[in-house]
Amino acid sequence: MSEPGEREEHTVRRRILLVGWFSFPDGEATAGDVLALRRVEDVLDRAGLEHGAVWSPHFRPGALHFDAVRPGDHTHLVFVCGPLHGPQVEELHARFPGCVRIAVGVSVIDPRSAAVTGFHRVLARDAPNREPVRDLAASAPQLLSTPVAGVILTHGQREYGERRRHAEVAEVLTRWLGGKDCARLPLETRLDAHDWRLAGTAAQVQSVLARLDVVVTDRLHGMVLALRAGVPALAVDPVEGGAKVTAQAHACGWPAVVGAERLDARRLEHWWTWCLTSGRSAAREVREEFRGASGTGVTPGAGDGVAGLLDALEIREAGALGGG
Repeated sequence: MSEPGEREEHTVRRRILLVGWFSFPDGEATAGDVLALRRVEDVLDRAGLEHGAVWSPHFRPGALHFDAVRPGDHTHLVFVCGPLHGPQVEELHARFPGCVRIAVGVSVIDPRSAAVTGFHRVLARDAPNREPVRDLAASAPQLLSTPVAGVILTHGQREYGERRRHAEVAEVLTRWLGGKDCARLPLETRLDAHDWRLAGTAAQVQSVLARLDVVVTDRLHGMVLALRAGVPALAVDPVEGGAKVTAQAHACGWPAVVGAERLDARRLEHWWTWCLTSGRSAAREVREEFRGASGTGVTPGAGDGVAGLLDALEIREAGALGGG
């Protein structure tokens, strides 16, 4: 019988390389693939097994890429998720001939293909004539939620001439948003009864906005509709010197507005933090003010000018009668 020390001496230390479609330079990383990888990593961590994942350089430039991998440094190669199909998967068998090659959570389309038969073991989620199993992503470790940000931008409004800063504002905003840990949802306030990608009614737009955490916009109605839904809006006025967005923010008593000439990351960060904290209750207060004005018909406190319309209509009507 071997002593414990002798047993450890003869045990081969596993060095596991995790790969998938997220690893290939021209592949793609999907949320499902990444969660499947998280599931496998979690299982290996709990088992105390050494592992590392290969990423596409286009998706994660600073991570481990195939160019930096020496096949001899690894004992096992594990392909995670996705279809076992095509030359990219087949090439793995030629590149890592000394590794034990395992596929897990994959779809097998043709069991006879070289992409499949090159693996020593295939733990499929679905394959011909086999009972399917749940996808790895279903049991992946739970993730922290991130803010959901609706993004409503405009590139038009040429009526402002040389004061237009729409392109610069959009560039700064989208670059800044690209670095935020949030779920970004591009939205349009333009309605279309025929394009399925756009809302067909105002109620549909409102239903989407009500489910957001924050709206980032350079549009007047992007801000107003967000506040109407009780959602804080980080508004940017794309017209130099301020125009209708700034004016409307003032009319609504909404502080989170930045002028185009003052737009920078520091101000955006300040109002982003405010919108996701104190701005939540502030937006709900504005929503209740809007509802109070609409629920009592035309009131002096509504401040939207419609009372003046009725006055004007009465004057016109009186003038028309008098002229008869």
